[in-house]
Amino acid sequence: MFILLLILGVIAGIIAGFFGVGGGLLFSPILFFLFTALEVSSPVSWTIGSSLFCTFIAASSSSIQQRNHRNAHWKEGIIIGLLGSLGVYVGKSIVTSSFYTEDVFVSFFVILLIFVSILFYRRSKSNVTLQLKAKNPGLLKQFGAGGFGGLISSMAGVGGGVVLVPILNLWYRLSISKAISISSLAIVLISLSGWLQFAMLSGSPEGVTAFTLGYVDFGTSLPLVVGAFFGGFLGVKLNKKTAASRVQMGFSVLMIAVALSMIWNLL
Repeated sequence: MFILLLILGVIAGIIAGFFGVGGGLLFSPILFFLFTALEVSSPVSWTIGSSLFCTFIAASSSSIQQRNHRNAHWKEGIIIGLLGSLGVYVGKSIVTSSFYTEDVFVSFFVILLIFVSILFYRRSKSNVTLQLKAKNPGLLKQFGAGGFGGLISSMAGVGGGVVLVPILNLWYRLSISKAISISSLAIVLISLSGWLQFAMLSGSPEGVTAFTLGYVDFGTSLPLVVGAFFGGFLGVKLNKKTAASRVQMGFSVLMIAVALSMIWNLL
């Protein structure tokens, strides 16, 4: 099991590094397939809690790199991240309700994947890059971005960057580099709040391994993160040898393939 998860982590890391995306979009499907295949009780909660832990580790590394490149916007990232914790709480309440079944989770995640694939497809067809220099968003806008990002994060097991970056760049008119920097730090706090909230839930059923806390299975999460860490370096090297438009188009195809595989898994 450990070796398999390590290999899957390496593959996820290569893909994430190649396409320049966070691991949450890949960790969640992998963990969902694993928990459902092993017929674990409450697979959705296990998937989201464990995926958020993986995302927290990956986002922490990304945020450190942003700081090393002197592109860190601590104040905005911390505020949006803390406000995102409120959205996480609302999302967690939805996930742990009887309404949020496996079918609902897959449907929600598929919609999210389609949204992301459309963004990347449109970007691959565009030669224009937005480099805006707007003022920092006010507290109300930060609450809107953080709250919505936290909600999506806790309902899908992702960091929330897939919605935070478009909101900050396209709606709030911040430069793409600043939007990514703020999002990277916010994701650290959002995913930290997420996995801690799922870890503190009582009455969780037995997980895949013995190393669990609440709905976070560290025994499955850590091998994925370790593998993804090393795979990411190879993915970045491959990315530099490929045209950006092909990378973005390829990611759109990948997201559609993942969406179809998740639907097939429930049939």
